[in-house]
Amino acid sequence: MIHSSADLDAAFSAFDKEPPDALIVQPSLPIRRVAELAVRYRLPSVSFVRDFADQGGLLSYGSDEADAYRKAATYVDKILKGANAAFLPVQQPTKFELVINQRTAKALGLTVPQAMLVRADEVIE
Repeated sequence: MIHSSADLDAAFSAFDKEPPDALIVQPSLPIRRVAELAVRYRLPSVSFVRDFADQGGLLSYGSDEADAYRKAATYVDKILKGANAAFLPVQQPTKFELVINQRTAKALGLTVPQAMLVRADEVIE
């Protein structure tokens, strides 16, 4: 478990002994710092929040947060107009986005396949 920035630095230092092939980053971590450490330790990294790729992580793939907030606003509107929340259907994300950070890929010495770049919703140059 990571409880502080010092724990995060120690965790990455431990990767020197047995480096993983890649990292899946939880959004509860300080994502900018994790992205920096992942590049320093040459570890490909992915998260399901878009901000991770924006902050220097290799890629993100997850639900479109703006779309989720729009759907939540519809629910708030219905509840404020008297709908019983217990009877509203559960919503699942329907829109997902793939963001690839090419700068990070180059820093890691990786070549992202063209097929993946074509499918990406956004490629950060």
